[in-house]
Amino acid sequence: MTIPKKYLWVTKEEGPLMVLAALKEYGTIETPGTKNNPKILSWAAEVGANVADVYKADSIPWCGLFMAVVAKRANKKVPKDPLWALNWGSFGHHVDNPAFGDVLVFTRRTSDGKTAGHVGLYIAESKTHFHVLGGNQSDAVTFTTIPKSRLYTARRPDYKVQPANVKRYYIQSDNSFISKED
Repeated sequence: MTIPKKYLWVTKEEGPLMVLAALKEYGTIETPGTKNNPKILSWAAEVGANVADVYKADSIPWCGLFMAVVAKRANKKVPKDPLWALNWGSFGHHVDNPAFGDVLVFTRRTSDGKTAGHVGLYIAESKTHFHVLGGNQSDAVTFTTIPKSRLYTARRPDYKVQPANVKRYYIQSDNSFISKED
């Protein structure tokens, strides 16, 4: 899977570490049907705790699993029960204005009307949407856009030294221009 042209700039950034770790897994795809992608299942063992005891198939939503493996590889503290996307609301610390590399937690409705969540990394934003790098987005590690109205919380990793590029990035609606807040 090739990174879309409008996101190629992300590959040239030197951090944050969670974004770099996520990019290394870009294009990982869930195996259709009853088989499983062994790479996704291996993430559960890598995260540790009881995650591997719970996570047994890539048909189980895995955005939280992906975020946990990315956070662990970046030496960030993984929240309790990370498979539940809404639990990422306790990660790092809250920020009012999310920026590059922040963890975005969204709400969504399940087919039976219950509230559930989705979690991914802030890459950029437009007037109405966040551009998110995450797992289990169309069954893959990829970029997607999510309406800002679905944002539950934005969480910044606790940094010893915050990377200089943790800024707000803007993509216009025609996807042709990227700018960053200075």
